[in-house]
Amino acid sequence: MSLDDKAQKPHDRLAEALAEDMEAVNRLIRERMASENAPRIPEVTAHLIEAGGKRLRPMLTLAAANLCGYTGRYHVHLAATVEFIHTATLLHDDVVDESQQRRGRPTANLLWDNKSSVLCGDYLFARSFQLMTETGNMRVLEILSNASATISEGEVLQLTAARDLATTEEIYLKVVRGKTAALFSAATEVGAVIAGASDEQVRALYTYGDALGVAFQIVDDYLDYAGAADVIGKNTGDDFRERKLTLPVIKAVALADAEERAFWSRTIEKGQQEVGDLEHAMKLMAHHGALAATRADALAWAERARDALAILPQQPLREMLEELALYVVARIR
Repeated sequence: MSLDDKAQKPHDRLAEALAEDMEAVNRLIRERMASENAPRIPEVTAHLIEAGGKRLRPMLTLAAANLCGYTGRYHVHLAATVEFIHTATLLHDDVVDESQQRRGRPTANLLWDNKSSVLCGDYLFARSFQLMTETGNMRVLEILSNASATISEGEVLQLTAARDLATTEEIYLKVVRGKTAALFSAATEVGAVIAGASDEQVRALYTYGDALGVAFQIVDDYLDYAGAADVIGKNTGDDFRERKLTLPVIKAVALADAEERAFWSRTIEKGQQEVGDLEHAMKLMAHHGALAATRADALAWAERARDALAILPQQPLREMLEELALYVVARIR
């Protein structure tokens, strides 16, 4: 599957199939991110929301609801809720990470300031809760509020684990499930819940979103070391230079001897990096098969996502979701 062939991109086909609903979602987003009393709020939030993201998470909510036969209007509210939560976390992330670029544009914290980014992110969180309560569905409120808490937990856990060589794959998975997969799984789960789907179908769509989110993050971690710069949109090895303990490194550290562990301690924990260290890190990962094992994990999670959809109605939307799981790992096949 070529990533350069637009005809082969399932999220494009998903966007086309859901165009009418997504137009309603975008209208609602623009309406609810407005503020009569604080004009900076729509300035800051619009900078990120209108930056050309794929809107994948809200599309997952719409797709899940439609796949389960929903004919009401609250899936639009929930899709907007998911996008607000996602945007709020990005605003906060850029402050925490001291980022200067997001989606090829200067970050809000760079254009305005950290305080504006944090407070506007808080505003979007508040708006998201207003939207979800309008559905009148307590189960939906429980799912999305739990996801919001899980995302915050994942962020804090990453702060403590990111440069600690004692971090295991189990801890890494908790971080990924918190930071990335929690919103994917909540997006698909609430779509099923608002449609009144069976418990089995709700669980299936939760599992799909969770596995898709995990695969999505593992692929990013893999490509940081194994991808070409023009494909991944950043320089190869940026995670190493930023001392991020991602899955390929965790796997290599787990098999390291004393000399190799000392290298990882110097470069990741202490941040004492020298010319040639990235190349040496790559050699150690190759020696221990860390990249191959990371690739295998990503493919397994993507397959788990596809398998979860087996009990859902066989229709074009289900096929698009299955293809989306394949697309996430297409760059490493």
